[in-house]
Amino acid sequence: MLVAALWIGPVAAALLTLVLAGTFVPRWLEAPAWLDVSYGVALLCAAWAGVLGLYEQVGWLDLAVHLAATGLAALVAQLAIVRARLVSWPTVGGTRRDRVGMVLVTTTVGAALAVAWEIAEWSGHRFLDPTIHVGYDDTISDLAAGVTGSFLAGLLAVVVARRDERLP
Repeated sequence: MLVAALWIGPVAAALLTLVLAGTFVPRWLEAPAWLDVSYGVALLCAAWAGVLGLYEQVGWLDLAVHLAATGLAALVAQLAIVRARLVSWPTVGGTRRDRVGMVLVTTTVGAALAVAWEIAEWSGHRFLDPTIHVGYDDTISDLAAGVTGSFLAGLLAVVVARRDERLP
């Protein structure tokens, strides 16, 4: 990370270090391989897009990353909640109530993560690097994309749970 800090700057190095730490969470939770890989790829893409300035060059990329990364992060967080036995994962024979609960919890957790992400963006802009793009329209559209991604991730979790009772 010292090389990254010297080559690309301390803020980018800190971001990449945070992402590296985040990629270990699904492994720790013993997440299914598809979730581990897709979550890791989404985090890495999000970080490198920021480091390389791609968000400024590709207008739609920010919303796509918020949709995918927040949705996958919500699924990983949902898995952590299940592993802590705070809620259950609906199984093949699960009830409609279980499936609706899965979508609601995943969406709610994702909404909270989207808010935390926006607070982190604002904090980065305010205290670390004023070139980090923030603004009302950006924040609201990022939140909308993150919540939408989390809702879709909740639906995906229900589909996966109905097909494979071994999950999570």
